[in-house]
Amino acid sequence: MKKTVLFLLLVSTAFISQAQKFGYSKGDNLLNVGVGVNSFYNGGIPFGASYEKGITNDISVGANADYLSNNYNYGSGISYKFTAIYVGARASYHFNKLLKINTEKIDVYGGATIGYRSFKWKDNFSNSGLDDSYGSGVYLGVYAGGKYYFSKKIGVFTEVGDIGSTNARIGLAFKL
Repeated sequence: MKKTVLFLLLVSTAFISQAQKFGYSKGDNLLNVGVGVNSFYNGGIPFGASYEKGITNDISVGANADYLSNNYNYGSGISYKFTAIYVGARASYHFNKLLKINTEKIDVYGGATIGYRSFKWKDNFSNSGLDDSYGSGVYLGVYAGGKYYFSKKIGVFTEVGDIGSTNARIGLAFKL
């Protein structure tokens, strides 16, 4: 009897140790809020947010938004203001299981985004050559990112790629 109980304990311990924990799983609600570390448009600080819902253990889908505004004043009454707003959909593949990263603290992912970008341009140049909506339209992008969670709900993230008005972003990550 003692041997049977000991055997069952050992077997159940082996199965429990095989249960894997990842930084992402189906059903997770993920929110990223961050700032761009640079801008495609040579000025201003890009702010952005994204939300994703886990639909499988490897794939999440959601939405993203980005905002950037910058004013230039060259003196002598010459100035302009530029504003960019990006709104789109995104889908991510989470690589933890594939890469065998068995921890709840790390999430490694990559994905694609599609959306609409709106550019507003105002200046007082007589012949700037740019109209009010110069460059607005559909955008496509790809990105790679990583998250590190300090707790079960809060962490930090970084993303690189074509993610709106910046090609690199850092910020806070939340599991809602």
